[in-house]
Amino acid sequence: MLTLEILQSLWPNGNQHVPGLVEGIAASAPTVFPKYGLNDDLTIAHAMAQFSLECGAGLFMVENLNYSAQGLTNTWPSHFTGTMPQTCAHNPQMIADIAYGGRMGNAPPPSDDGWNFRGRGLSQATGRDGYTNLAATTGFDLLNNPDLMSAPDTALECGVADFVQCGCLPFAENDDVHGVTLRLNGGLNGYPERQAWLVKWKAAMGLPS
Repeated sequence: MLTLEILQSLWPNGNQHVPGLVEGIAASAPTVFPKYGLNDDLTIAHAMAQFSLECGAGLFMVENLNYSAQGLTNTWPSHFTGTMPQTCAHNPQMIADIAYGGRMGNAPPPSDDGWNFRGRGLSQATGRDGYTNLAATTGFDLLNNPDLMSAPDTALECGVADFVQCGCLPFAENDDVHGVTLRLNGGLNGYPERQAWLVKWKAAMGLPS
């Protein structure tokens, strides 16, 4: 089982931006994991390995959208054209509204849906649709209080619920990190780092790698 000591050792800076995050995750773990069907250390290790990559071991609980003009051109070439990169550079709210507006259930600009429902939490869930689905599952009012995604007492449940909703659990039960990654990420971004995190979590929980 996940313990505070394990989490403190693997996420030593986990409280830096969200005070009490590490303690909140550890406190809710005995209830949250079995509630969503993660009933053994293997599935928990897979979930925590993915979360460790997605949120930078607790350091990036809210998506950083402070892009330079070149960063915008590289990341979203179809969204930021002409002089838009120079206009929007280092304006995270404007960037989010343009990059995420009109998709993932978000209304297009001038709505602030893109900003309000930017990536948050252990799994970096993004978009009004994602928040709506998690709100329905967890019972948390995430649409009116999106910061609950990254709050100490609710972050783990939001992350685990997303992990299960994405279809990760069967792959975790089969120790298939490739399948888990595809389900959660939609691709294989950061795959070597996800593998490395899984090795760390298995070792910390006394599992063979």
